[in-house]
Amino acid sequence: MFEKLRAFISRIFAVMLIVLICISSSQWDEKAPIISTILFFCGIVLVGIASMGRLWCSVYIGGYKTGTLITQGPYSMCRNPLYFFSLLGALGVGFATGTFLFPLLILIAFVFYYPFVIKSEEDQMMNLHRDEFEIYVRNVPRFFPKLSLLREPDEYLVKPRVFKEHIFSALWFVWFPGIIVFIKGLHDIKLIPSIFKIY
Repeated sequence: MFEKLRAFISRIFAVMLIVLICISSSQWDEKAPIISTILFFCGIVLVGIASMGRLWCSVYIGGYKTGTLITQGPYSMCRNPLYFFSLLGALGVGFATGTFLFPLLILIAFVFYYPFVIKSEEDQMMNLHRDEFEIYVRNVPRFFPKLSLLREPDEYLVKPRVFKEHIFSALWFVWFPGIIVFIKGLHDIKLIPSIFKIY
C-alpha cells in the first residue's frame, strides 16, 4: 500500500514539474547562454550517473527486495543507494532545464519527503531481518555512499525476468533531458508560450 502511495505522489510531482517546465523558460538562455549550457551539461552527467547507478542497484535487488537483506554491490556502500542515485537523476533533470530553480525545488521535495519513505522501509527491514539488519545499520551509512566499503562478489544470481522489468524504472531519467530539449524547441517556434522566465 505504502509503495503504491509513494509511486503515486512521485508521479504527481513529476507531472507538476513537467507542466511548469512547459510554461517556463530559462532566463539564462538570454542573459548568459554559457551558464544555461553548463547547467544542461551538468544535468546530462548526473542523469548518466544516476541511470547506471540505478541499473547497478537493480542487478542486486531485482527479485530480492524484502525477502533477502542485500548487503553487496551498491548496498555495501550505503543502505539506500537506489534513492541516492534517484536524487542524482532528479537533480540532473532539474539542471537540464538550464535553471537553478528546478533542481532546488527537487532537492527541497526530496529532503521533505524521502526521509519518511526511507524510515518506513528500514523499519520493515528491521522487522524482517532484525539481528542482521542491526549489524548492517551499524556498519553502513544510510544515504551517502562510502566508497571504501564497496564489496562485490565474483558471481551473483540475477533473475532475468525481474531484472528486465526493472530496466525501465532504472533508466527513465534518460528520457527527461530529451523531453526538455523538445519543449525548448516548441518554445522557440512559439508553439507553446513561455509564461515565466526563471533562473
